[in-house]
Amino acid sequence: MIKLNKNLLLLLSAITLVVIAGYWGWHKFSAPSLAPNSGKPPASKSSNQLRFAANAPQLSFLKIKTVEAFPEPLVEPLNGRVAYNDNHTARVFSPLAGRVVKIAAEVGGQIKKGDHLLVLDSPDFAIAIADNVKANADLLRKQEVYERTKQLYQVKGIARKEVEAAAADWQQAQAESQRAKARMKNLNGDLSALAGQFILRAPIDGIISERQVNAGSEVRPDAVNPLFVITDPYHLWVQIDLPERQLDKIDLGDMVSVEVDAYPGEIFQGKVAVIGGALDPFTRRIQVRCELDNPHLKLKPEMFARVTPIASERSKLPRVPNASIVTEGLFSFIFVEQSPGVLERRRVTLSLQGSEYAYVKEGLQAGERVVTSGALLLNSELGSTSDAVHN
Repeated sequence: MIKLNKNLLLLLSAITLVVIAGYWGWHKFSAPSLAPNSGKPPASKSSNQLRFAANAPQLSFLKIKTVEAFPEPLVEPLNGRVAYNDNHTARVFSPLAGRVVKIAAEVGGQIKKGDHLLVLDSPDFAIAIADNVKANADLLRKQEVYERTKQLYQVKGIARKEVEAAAADWQQAQAESQRAKARMKNLNGDLSALAGQFILRAPIDGIISERQVNAGSEVRPDAVNPLFVITDPYHLWVQIDLPERQLDKIDLGDMVSVEVDAYPGEIFQGKVAVIGGALDPFTRRIQVRCELDNPHLKLKPEMFARVTPIASERSKLPRVPNASIVTEGLFSFIFVEQSPGVLERRRVTLSLQGSEYAYVKEGLQAGERVVTSGALLLNSELGSTSDAVHN
């Protein structure tokens, strides 16, 4: 027990030394760096300003970055999901049952409308071809019969009712021929192909993003999943579940900024296209759909995204990390670099503060350099400097 207590005491002593060393690492150089030619405690130029020599060790604890302006947000970032734009997407099913003989398209490939996707060995297609040929032949034969009966009737060789019967047969043959042609047109079938070989074609231009069929597979027209998904990747949707309390903050046509984890710091612009007509009774949220252009093909369907509705593309505010903000009571402060080694604590007014960033409404301009890491140390140093001056 005594040995255990000794080990515990040694551990606590080591932790205390580490804490003291960290504090000493920042403060041991304070007086020389702030007033290198004086033996007195360091004094700031004003109550909100700190001065460091160019090679002051304290500067190594700081990160200073230039502030950029971003569109002013209406609400905090919302969770969203990148999805296919159904107005530019086709989910391709087989209209016939059969067995896949050949796959002519691969995932990721560019495809044009009418290009081959796969070849299907389908008895149903063979029947459709036979029906079309039979209907055309029957139409031709009954048209000839009708022409002969008209000629015989003109010379009084047959009764009128025989002409009428031939005309009715011809009209029925026309209807059957049109039905068979419509069926072939619906199938988009190629009569020049081998009997029973159905070619499934692309209905739109785009890129094949999904394929759920292999050579030799049996397919059916009532399948649950599509054989191919063809989409235009330059046009996407972003789906948002908007909380009920924020419904008044978004209108149709509003701009949104979209961020994804794959590209930190990069913002994609979109527009609110659809606002759902009813709330989900369980989540108390409403579906909002935004249209998003994807010119560089960076975004992919099913990516998670953070979507921020913005007031206007023209209305921009400086954005700073939350780590750069020091809060005292009801007020917020940041440290701005006036010149190398000269840092000023400045009071700012925030427009909106999210989980990562804050937007500054007053007190800061885009292009100024702000301390993004180490602001709390500077604030502590400023307080100790002010105390030393007063003493």
